[in-house]
Amino acid sequence: MNSGQVRSGLIIVDKPQGWTSHDVVGRLRKLAGTRKVGHAGTLDPMATGVLVVGINKATRLLTYIVGTSKTYEATIRLGQSTVTDDAEGEITAETIAAAVTDEEIMAAVADLTGDIQQVPSSVSAIKVNGERSYARVRAGGEVNLPARPVTVSRFEVHGIRREAGGKLRDVDVTVECSSGTYIRALARDLGSALGVGGHLTALRRTCVGPYSVEQASTLEQLAGNLAVLELDDAARALFPVRELTAAEATDLSHGRRVPPSAAVPGAEEGAGGGAPVAAFAPGGTLVALLENRGPVGAEFPAAYAKALLVFAPGNEA
Repeated sequence: MNSGQVRSGLIIVDKPQGWTSHDVVGRLRKLAGTRKVGHAGTLDPMATGVLVVGINKATRLLTYIVGTSKTYEATIRLGQSTVTDDAEGEITAETIAAAVTDEEIMAAVADLTGDIQQVPSSVSAIKVNGERSYARVRAGGEVNLPARPVTVSRFEVHGIRREAGGKLRDVDVTVECSSGTYIRALARDLGSALGVGGHLTALRRTCVGPYSVEQASTLEQLAGNLAVLELDDAARALFPVRELTAAEATDLSHGRRVPPSAAVPGAEEGAGGGAPVAAFAPGGTLVALLENRGPVGAEFPAAYAKALLVFAPGNEA
């Protein structure tokens, strides 16, 4: 199969445990027969679930997908801390968590919900003086990352169990959060707040923006049938939509301005505000991503829509 046979679009992968995101991209390059493949945000090797992969022109959408909200199913173990804040790291401290009550766990979870300041995991991919934080930690160095604002819009507890003869407590949760939130760090901070330490033992990503695990295919399934969410459908799910006239579609494909997207929800702010808008030709083909420019409410041409990306009509490869 070569790139001429694979149309532009997204592949929603159910990533297996033990695979890196880079491993998945390499596999899909072979299956799709094209080098133009990328992913919309790393998923740790320990984790499973939704990894959004772009093929050909759809790689240009990935930067917008990276910043969308994410949803995870996770298990947090209370009573043990690890160097990586997850089960892949060496245990650094153990504390009997038998006395921790369900009520205390629920109160600590509530304190970690909403707009919070979070210190990323020291084994994150954040760069410190040009070096990845995880590389410095694995080399035996110390890393002190600054806290940064994240939003945990949902932190729901589904079950609390006793493990290791009651010495440890496992907490099953669902987390919906902003981009840049570390679930490992939530596990660490929950354990710290309860005074017993904590780390992540299981993690499954179930949603990335509008794309869910129900749409995802395993690598084995993709080897038999490379299921691609077409570029047009992917954009309609991700952005507010504007239907163009034929004249507007032609103007945009030739680099000309068009009137602002004043009637499209989310695009009214103008002057670079609001969400990008996916603009479609009358035949349903994605023409461009648009952003309003100029004063809000002004008449065209004082206000206009600027093309952030142009996808030529009739050329979807």
